[in-house]
Amino acid sequence: MAPWLLLLSLLGLLLGAAPAPPRQAADAQAREAAYPELLGPTRFALEMYNRGRAAGRRAALGAVRGRVRRAGHGSLFSLKATLEEPPCNDPTVCQLPVSKKTLLCSFEVLDELGKHMLLRRDCGPVDTKVTDDRNETLSSVLPLLNKDPLPQDFSVKMASVFKEFVTTYNRTYETKEEAEWRMSVFSNNMVRAQKIQALDRGTAQYGITKFSDLTEEEFHTIYLNPLLRENRGKKMRLAKSVSDHAPPPEWDWRSKGAVTKVKDQGMCGSCWAFSVTGNVEGQWFLKEGTLLSLSEQELLDCDKVDKACLGGLPSNAYTAIMTLGGLETEDDYSYQGHLQACSFSAKKARVYINDSVELSQNEQKLAAWLAKKGPISVAINAFGMQFYRHGISHPLRPLCSPWLIDHAVLLVGYGNRSGIPFWAIKNSWGTDWGEEGYYYLHRGSGACGVNTMASSAVVN
Repeated sequence: MAPWLLLLSLLGLLLGAAPAPPRQAADAQAREAAYPELLGPTRFALEMYNRGRAAGRRAALGAVRGRVRRAGHGSLFSLKATLEEPPCNDPTVCQLPVSKKTLLCSFEVLDELGKHMLLRRDCGPVDTKVTDDRNETLSSVLPLLNKDPLPQDFSVKMASVFKEFVTTYNRTYETKEEAEWRMSVFSNNMVRAQKIQALDRGTAQYGITKFSDLTEEEFHTIYLNPLLRENRGKKMRLAKSVSDHAPPPEWDWRSKGAVTKVKDQGMCGSCWAFSVTGNVEGQWFLKEGTLLSLSEQELLDCDKVDKACLGGLPSNAYTAIMTLGGLETEDDYSYQGHLQACSFSAKKARVYINDSVELSQNEQKLAAWLAKKGPISVAINAFGMQFYRHGISHPLRPLCSPWLIDHAVLLVGYGNRSGIPFWAIKNSWGTDWGEEGYYYLHRGSGACGVNTMASSAVVN
């Protein structure tokens, strides 16, 4: 059977399930489940947790308790379980060596017509607190992300929404099992997006995006850049302040011709290259009056310090451009989204830079520099961006720590919407994400570390 027919047959099965009983009747049927009754759904949840992990990295089940609620022809199991994860010291798998750890997990498993489906999975280290500069703790915030009252017709509603997602984003899955797994990931993501929405202090709307069928781990591995949080790179010369006067109340380099169209890094952690080329494009425009779309692929292939799709640092990329002797255009050295042999030609280089500078962490000074000197390469914590649709994002600081930056982007402007100050940020995930490819982040509060790694090339 074709993959899409398998998917539709799965959705049809869920949509055709018997209607759920009234809420009061269902709540009356909720009860503590005996351990033997929990074994099946618990083993299924554990299997889904370990999916894709090598044999030596699979978690083992510790204690488990739970409740079961009957709904039509199915049963919804709400499980609390401890998992023991083995030590991880393999540098090809783990970003940092870690010891064995215990996780506390909440699972929601639907057993319908003899088939299991994972609707929710939230896991975190036991007894872990992380504090920030304002003495707020994750222990006081994360429980809000883990509250879980699910309506009884949740799986039926999600099946309909997932079907629409599959059509909108032209998804295909090879097997019925893969479709079922992706729907469970999608359902869990929708719950998480609602919780991120509830905790956001801006005007941002979170929900379905083209990344909604990816697990958090997949999204981080494919699209983000772990090297940014591990290594800030070589120290650059600190740029001089451009003015002692307040910057203009608003500024947008897009309207002034200094910004190329939104690009798409694809399934490659190359955001660092897009951030840097965007900055150099702006610098060259301000110096020469010509806007050229420059080659990110040249940096992936020829910057031997950075790690192509596995991440990189803007500071290294500036050095690579100077060492190579310039950047070719996108037309001459097109983007492929994976590492290739370096084919840079000095004869085809159209743009050069003379130096690079680190910018102030004061956002008022950053705005002044941007308005005077052009778009700025910055790095941010991408918390919530997997589900960002539009509006000004302003996550709680403990959830979007400035010390855990993992994505490089380009500041192209700033302003206010309904009295809320924002940074206008060019992203590299295509125009079918966010506001036509742009992200808007609260300005003036150091939101998500936007001010911690600001830099620019220098063109004399």
